[in-house]
Amino acid sequence: MDNTNIPQPTESLYDFTLTSASGDVISMEQYRGQVLLIVNTASQCGFTGQYTGLQSLHEAYKDRGLCVIAVPCNQFGAQEPADDSEIQGFCQRNFAVDFTVMAKTCVNGAHQSSLYRYLKAAAGGLLTDNIKWNFTKFLLRRNGTVFKRYAPTTKPEDIKRDIDDHVLLAADHAATPQLDKDVAHVDAVFFRRFFRMTQEARIN
Repeated sequence: MDNTNIPQPTESLYDFTLTSASGDVISMEQYRGQVLLIVNTASQCGFTGQYTGLQSLHEAYKDRGLCVIAVPCNQFGAQEPADDSEIQGFCQRNFAVDFTVMAKTCVNGAHQSSLYRYLKAAAGGLLTDNIKWNFTKFLLRRNGTVFKRYAPTTKPEDIKRDIDDHVLLAADHAATPQLDKDVAHVDAVFFRRFFRMTQEARIN
């Protein structure tokens, strides 16, 4: 679902935390300035093969500031029954995953992660804002706002265009304001010199 123009919540992404697989509290503040793809995952789902596509995105864009974050969840068909250590092993063994896989987390209901409450408020779903199934994806800009929410059926490779054309392209442009100013200055100097030359040629 396209939520590119939806108003953002007053809270900031950086107000929230997740828990790592080892039990450490991870502040989202540590991801400030990075593009994030946050995905609720499961090891026994028909979409589990999307780990391959997520790893490919990670490898292609990690040097340009994309962080893929998997958030395992057992709320959909009990398809993530393993403990955190087993989930880590499964991801590494079967998909050679080396992006961040957090601890199992609730994404809906009374015990839902506050981060997911924020994400769903920023980019609602069809009929209700609740996460409908495993491998729902949220793409976030470098400033922590949600660019778009993607259904579980959207393959990671189908997000590549949005990453290229919208999120990272805009971020790369914003990261070089001085270069833009320098180019504009050179253009202005060149125009003034050209104008003087044409005026002198008319006089002569």
